[in-house]
Amino acid sequence: MLLDYSREELCAYIEKLGFPKFRGAQLFDAMMQAKKINEITNLPKNLLKEIELEYPHFEIERCLESKDGTKKYIYRMNDGEIIEGVFMKYKYGNTLCISTQVGCRMGCKFCASSLHGLIRNLSAGEILEQILIVNRDNGGDLKHRAVTNIVLMGSGEPLDNYDNVTKFFKLLGDEKGMNISQRNISLSTCGLVPNIYKLADDGWNVTLTISLHAPNDDIRRKTMPIANKYSINEIIDACKYYFEKTGRRIIFEYTLVKGVNDKTEHAEELSKVLRGFPCHVNVIPLNYVKERNLQGPTGKSPYIFADKLIEKGLSATVRRTLGADIGGACGQLRNSILDKKV
Repeated sequence: MLLDYSREELCAYIEKLGFPKFRGAQLFDAMMQAKKINEITNLPKNLLKEIELEYPHFEIERCLESKDGTKKYIYRMNDGEIIEGVFMKYKYGNTLCISTQVGCRMGCKFCASSLHGLIRNLSAGEILEQILIVNRDNGGDLKHRAVTNIVLMGSGEPLDNYDNVTKFFKLLGDEKGMNISQRNISLSTCGLVPNIYKLADDGWNVTLTISLHAPNDDIRRKTMPIANKYSINEIIDACKYYFEKTGRRIIFEYTLVKGVNDKTEHAEELSKVLRGFPCHVNVIPLNYVKERNLQGPTGKSPYIFADKLIEKGLSATVRRTLGADIGGACGQLRNSILDKKV
């Protein structure tokens, strides 16, 4: 896929095909604008014919728009597989939640994304293409971007697709492309400890977001199979290492599941676990997933939980719900489409 190439790699590839190097730069510019191949007018037809099969062909299968401006996207990829993303508007800019895999093999009990298991990894270019399409769909270009911030929180575990995800960081930061800094990227992981260390040692400094969702290992094992491999203490040690290397504050996500991890004593225990280095806790009311048979909190309990963390000296907020009227937690729109195909 041509989007897997950096600008320099693409120019070299076009030269190998027998065309001048500047044609590669023109092609790169067209792809960064998410142009369809029949919209490219400044390249020779014989070159376009040569690259036709490798040119990106993502399509927006469906887009649902909320009253608050949030958009939920389903993309159909070149091979017919589908992934999803969410475009969210904030005062500081527009954030796009993107996927890094088709499905997921982590098996977290509260998440719909892994219901069909892992189908395959996305390439670096396929991860990038989600952004390019949404940027164009919302009136953006390379000078005036409609997408300014990226969160890797869609389908898939980003650190389970490490090489493609980190190459994607390079592609996204190209100054003649989207030119989005690592400081505008958040990566969410369920806690693949060796790759947290690797991320730090390889010099990346994206915002690291940990899907923790429990104050101890016993509770975490009930909802997150990864907890059978890596303990909370091992994850915290890796996070401290990442902070020491990058200076970036760690974000911990804590999804409240009724009767499982939502009591005051859980908040008190969590505060002891996280005390000692700069971090922030996002308290998230569970989005209902019918196949998982888990219930979210009721009433003001998320705010009571967050207030207890603050009382114990942590930074904490309850995540604002966007796009409630278009329905579905992460992975649910994709799964509803897959279910109709069965």
